[in-house]
Amino acid sequence: MQGNYGSESGLPLNELLTVVMVTHNRPAFARRAIKFYSTLPCRILLLDSSTQVTDGIDGVYPSVDYRHVPQFGYQGLRAKLDYGVKEVTTPYMVFAADDDFILHDGIKSAVSFLEDNADYGMCHGYCLMYLTLASSVSYYRRDKKVCEDYSSERAQDRVIDFMQQYIPPFYAVHRVELLRDWYATMPENISFEWQEIGHAYYMLARSKARMLPIPYVVREVNYMVSEHKTEVYTTLAANDAKSVAEREAFAELLSTLPREHTGLDPAQGKQLALESFDAMADCLRTGRSLTSEPIIESRWTNVQKGPERRFGLFQYVELPYYNQPFFDLLSEIEFLLHAMPAGRVQLQGLEGIWADQENMMRPRNNDTAESVVDRLWHAYDAGPFNRQVVKRLVQQLELLGEEEPARDMRAWSERLNAVSTQGNEEAFGAMRSGRLLNWLAARAPDADEVAATSRYLAEHRGGPQFGILVLDLDNDAAKLQITLDSLLEGRNHAFKIVVFTTGEPLAATTEHNTLHFVRVTLANHVDKLNQVVRQSACDWMILTEAGDEFTAGGLLRAGLELLAAPECRAVASDEIHRDAHGALVDVFRPGFNLDLLQSLPALMARHWLIRKDVLLAAGGYQADFSKALEFDVLLRIIEEGGLAWLAHLDEPLMIARTPVLEDNAHERQALVRHLATRGYKAQVSSEEPGTYRIDYRHAERPLVSIIVPSQDNLESLQRCLTGILQRTRYTRYEIVIADNASQSPELLQWLDGLGQPGDRVRVLRSHERLSESALFNEASRQAEGEYLVLLAADGEVVNPNWLESLLNQAQRPEVGVVGTKLQDHDGNVTQAGLILGMNDGVGSAFVGEKKDAKGYLNRLVLEQNYSAVSAVCLMIRKALFDEVGGLDEAAFAEAFADVDLCLKAGQAGYLVVWTPQVQVIHPGTLPDAPQALQALREKWADAFQHDLAYNKNLALTGKGFTLGNNSSVNWARLLA
Repeated sequence: MQGNYGSESGLPLNELLTVVMVTHNRPAFARRAIKFYSTLPCRILLLDSSTQVTDGIDGVYPSVDYRHVPQFGYQGLRAKLDYGVKEVTTPYMVFAADDDFILHDGIKSAVSFLEDNADYGMCHGYCLMYLTLASSVSYYRRDKKVCEDYSSERAQDRVIDFMQQYIPPFYAVHRVELLRDWYATMPENISFEWQEIGHAYYMLARSKARMLPIPYVVREVNYMVSEHKTEVYTTLAANDAKSVAEREAFAELLSTLPREHTGLDPAQGKQLALESFDAMADCLRTGRSLTSEPIIESRWTNVQKGPERRFGLFQYVELPYYNQPFFDLLSEIEFLLHAMPAGRVQLQGLEGIWADQENMMRPRNNDTAESVVDRLWHAYDAGPFNRQVVKRLVQQLELLGEEEPARDMRAWSERLNAVSTQGNEEAFGAMRSGRLLNWLAARAPDADEVAATSRYLAEHRGGPQFGILVLDLDNDAAKLQITLDSLLEGRNHAFKIVVFTTGEPLAATTEHNTLHFVRVTLANHVDKLNQVVRQSACDWMILTEAGDEFTAGGLLRAGLELLAAPECRAVASDEIHRDAHGALVDVFRPGFNLDLLQSLPALMARHWLIRKDVLLAAGGYQADFSKALEFDVLLRIIEEGGLAWLAHLDEPLMIARTPVLEDNAHERQALVRHLATRGYKAQVSSEEPGTYRIDYRHAERPLVSIIVPSQDNLESLQRCLTGILQRTRYTRYEIVIADNASQSPELLQWLDGLGQPGDRVRVLRSHERLSESALFNEASRQAEGEYLVLLAADGEVVNPNWLESLLNQAQRPEVGVVGTKLQDHDGNVTQAGLILGMNDGVGSAFVGEKKDAKGYLNRLVLEQNYSAVSAVCLMIRKALFDEVGGLDEAAFAEAFADVDLCLKAGQAGYLVVWTPQVQVIHPGTLPDAPQALQALREKWADAFQHDLAYNKNLALTGKGFTLGNNSSVNWARLLA
């Protein structure tokens, strides 16, 4: 080894080194990184290409030169780095990403080495990787022990030696003059992969390099797919013609290095470059120098002790990590990671913790100083880095006179604030849980609204009385208290609570008390439920579990809405779920949706308000279906009285645990029993636990007429027809090609060859141009099938059982129209049912979702009811098509006749079913027809006001199924 670790120049570090930090639209990362580097006595140039200026940096740190450079954007990394290199005025520099920590001592050692060894161009040390979780940090070995000195006088030896045991050198301390030369050589449009490969090659070709045996950088692990979509190994090793040509071209570029630096002529230089590519590919393929192996788990729960580390089975003492000074450095970094959280994985984990802490900080109806501090200690134990919790705890401890713990908490608070005074309020407010809590808060009635509604209800005999049936089958007093507190803190007290507990009742009560305890066992609790329902004086019953938390205004709004709708038999409401990690998830259901109820009972059959007399008429709860009580009773209510007056309230009634979607024999048995009652010998299957797919097993095999329009579209028509003929398993169908006065000689000649005797294909010709609606109508009149399929000529069927899947739904007597899932050639969604009012017109949700996406409430993979589906591919019974007048040729001649058809079928009492079991390749583009859209709005104003297949609380923009804007309930309207 040459050189030593001490510098004799005498220059301070700020005259020797500049840290060039890069960031893009990651303000939390940037603020944390600057906090880390701000104590390093050197110049810091921060290049921020974010859309907006990152607050909390510029002017705060004297050593930081903040540059807002949005012109470079995300893809402009090469130009941004080039800009940074040109702006550096010191002889040395080091690049730093906003999520990495280059150790200060490592930087100083590298600078000292380069100062003492003028023939070396870069210097760095070993890298450890980290991943921050909600309450812990995982560390991974990345670098293996390698040759640490690349000091050959021959450039080719240095390059090959380095590439054979490649350690990424991007974060090394570099001589600025060499980097400037490299960026001057690098093409402007170079890919991320070739930037990395070329950087290593160039630096080793131009100079010697040193790897110091010290911990040098702690870098964030790549826990997601690279946003750059880079793959260096593929770039180096792929054998396709394009990749080979790219390697040849880049080797040509590197061969232009001046001979005085490499000693090689261009041909030799190109050969060296290609050999270095092979060496680096072999190194990456064999894992010779790089790995990703977890070695340490570090958790920080005790503020006095600091992090506790658990070491994995394998450790690598040849690496320079195993000493107390390094672990002390890790503790400092971990403190920053927890005190200034950033990153998707960490924040996803923290969301549930923060949501729980918000809940624990919320005042309770029966609070005492002791109960408040007890909850705050629980909140603190869940996450001690929450400044708001710590501040509240200090205040409460001081109020109780507990001086010693208050002093410890104050010291911890000061340590947190010394890093940053910014709490997690902004980050949590941007999360789904935070947005939901803010959204809920906006809907709670204020004091005046509560008074007005109370007077109104008093004038109507108090309004509906609710029977709250609480199952406490685990005898969990803490969960039960949550439910009882939420009811007491709510704005409607027109209820009776009956707790069915397997434990000792908390008090002796009778059915006349507002709170009544009933002792039960797992064997008899259903019988006890029915007994209580029969004896209850309440109008409406709801079945809940201990731990379910009622919202402040949910029951109040339910009472007011039910006063105005006495015919209602059962009502579903919206919910908010708390997942296993504590995060909140909105469950905003559509209007009553029979097929979605059957497909996903665990989510769709919970917490219904059921009118007492309706519940009793259906036979009450059945012990045989104890794990699907609500689902079973809803199905029997449907059997008893059909689908009429089964309603939905677009208001969250409660916050409940997220149900686990799992195999549930009682759900399946209840569904099979119900289908048998309706006359089906159905087969129920589950592609995913907790979801159900029904094969109705229809005996009839009716003739289907597939109508395909033709108008000078030979190529798409041939592709469509070939898809039908080659992929259709069902045999009883005909294809009706309705030609709309085509002029193309090629198409006309092709059509002449169709429709031969015995052929499945018939050609119907119109000698004058008709509207698309009129063309379909004319073809339907001549179609011989009992069922019609309207199929766009540029649609291509995918699955062979497509007609069976359509008929599986269409042959149900309650179904009028069946629609399909549209996708592109990669299987990604282009249309999945139509939603009225979306994006100021008629739109489709989930557009652009990946082919394996499940969608909101699993709605991309389950059969369900929509208000409308697209005529790109839909099936309808011919008799119904005729009954509703077919497609409207007047108002909707060229657009939206399919939507109108579906709405007419719905008005006639039929369901529109969307099935993901049929996929059709089609762009799914919706027509731009303002006049037809306006006519549709006027004709179906109520449907546009509220599409029952959607939810008023969800946004009608973008892909849909996201939380809408905060909005208050119009309580005055409910009193009108």
